[in-house]
Amino acid sequence: MEKILKLGIPKGSLQNATINLFKRSGWKINIEGRSYFPDINDPTIECALCRAQEMSINVESGIIDVGLTGLDWVAEHESDVHVVTDLIYSKVSARSARWVIAVANDSPIKTLEDLTGKTISTELLKFTKRFFKDRNIDVNVKFSWGATEAKIVSGLADAIVEITETESTIRAHNLRVIHEVMETNTQLIANKKAWENPVKREKIEQIALLLQAALVADKLVGIKMNVPENKIAKVVALLPSLNTPTIAPLYQSDWFAVESIIDTGLVRDLIPQLLKAGAEGIIEYPLNKVL
Repeated sequence: MEKILKLGIPKGSLQNATINLFKRSGWKINIEGRSYFPDINDPTIECALCRAQEMSINVESGIIDVGLTGLDWVAEHESDVHVVTDLIYSKVSARSARWVIAVANDSPIKTLEDLTGKTISTELLKFTKRFFKDRNIDVNVKFSWGATEAKIVSGLADAIVEITETESTIRAHNLRVIHEVMETNTQLIANKKAWENPVKREKIEQIALLLQAALVADKLVGIKMNVPENKIAKVVALLPSLNTPTIAPLYQSDWFAVESIIDTGLVRDLIPQLLKAGAEGIIEYPLNKVL
């Protein structure tokens, strides 16, 4: 049906993080066994599992109306798609990942020019070839089917172009980074014809809005407490907030209920300070979406 939106869910390392993000956004996606067509609690959406590496190709062709994949794979295939929004999340964290060039710790290679005539192994094949061609550096780029770091250890490559968030796997293989090729993050991308369809565009914009709201909420928590009137100024002065804290008098009391939204990174140190300042009954609670 023309009004049904075909949504691509990245299969593989991003799959669970993506399904959890949609759940927090209000959509429950259920994968039955090995089916490539998960159920979703929205009659206007049909889901399909698709490898992130192939997502932009399928979105460009119209097989999928809208999907989630990395900026890196859109660049790899030079796909002509509409980028709806950036979504900064990954399989393990809420930050961008990087494609880097790495060599053995004891390698004499220190610069890009030192790679002239060398063999480079990577999954990001076409982008890597363009990267070196644009710099007039003649290298032999070979496709890696996985375990890319091991290619140097086994002597199959002089260097690798590999994605990393923390560089822990790279260091574990006694490798060192000599150059960053690109920074990448998840993107919500749409087929251009689907984006021009008013019904589908409205649905895509709804998805983008609520996914972004869920990601914002990941970085925040709600906090509420009771505070006596003579301590209220001291407590409020400690509270960072999206705007200002909500303060309401308690029934037939000289105490107040105080509520605020704060950064998750601050709450650990803030709660002891609030207790010392006179707050009681402090409750911290998670947020699903912040708009």
